[in-house]
Amino acid sequence: MNFNGTKKLIIGFMALSFLSAAGIPAAMAEEEVPSADAAVAFLSKYVWRGFELSKDSLVIQPSLSVSYMGFGANLWANLDTDEYWSETHNWNETDFTLSYDGAYEKLGYGVGWIYYALEDGFPDTQEWYGTLSYDVLLAPSFTIYYDTDRNAGLWYANLGFSHSFMIAEKYSLDLGLAFGYLDDNDGYAELHDGNLSASMSFPIGKYASITPELYYSFALTSDAKDYIKDPTLSDDANFLYGGVSVSFSF
Repeated sequence: MNFNGTKKLIIGFMALSFLSAAGIPAAMAEEEVPSADAAVAFLSKYVWRGFELSKDSLVIQPSLSVSYMGFGANLWANLDTDEYWSETHNWNETDFTLSYDGAYEKLGYGVGWIYYALEDGFPDTQEWYGTLSYDVLLAPSFTIYYDTDRNAGLWYANLGFSHSFMIAEKYSLDLGLAFGYLDDNDGYAELHDGNLSASMSFPIGKYASITPELYYSFALTSDAKDYIKDPTLSDDANFLYGGVSVSFSF
């Protein structure tokens, strides 16, 4: 990781620390406390919105979140153990998200901003998003993302469903299905990608858990398949990948 990547990471952690510390006095006065979560995922592939962003290598994705009274901040990064774009930038992405989430009866809603700090000659960018969900069977959710920077005018919509099957008192099998629509503001506007997911979390003590995860990402149309395929990688548009994540809650 070069100096710029290190600087972005330090700034992000400083911002998270500031937000956490700023919430403590108010939390004490209202008998509430901020919550914090740290996690790290070890996955066989990095796939984002249908696109394969790693090649034949383990990716390590740490994440740190703090939240209070509906407001949240998250710092996420991707470390490619065998980065195919470059021999010097294994730590090739750092994302910082600010968000607010609330609910009215069964309706959930949220808004947020994401800053993508990228390496290997790719310019940084940022998105705004809004999301709605409904607390019924299959937990439907709908989220729209809009890029206002490098890919200004690009937007991506995601419709998701999920359900948990209780296996035992403390264990559940979590299944998900999501569909994406991408408009790149450059002639491509298409039902884009689908994603199937399965995971099961195993508690370790009071604050930690370990979660095996499995995903299948696939193109939804023939045009999407052609758009997603990258000949420098596997020349494929469907990806089966997975791994395990370890998380800690404070």
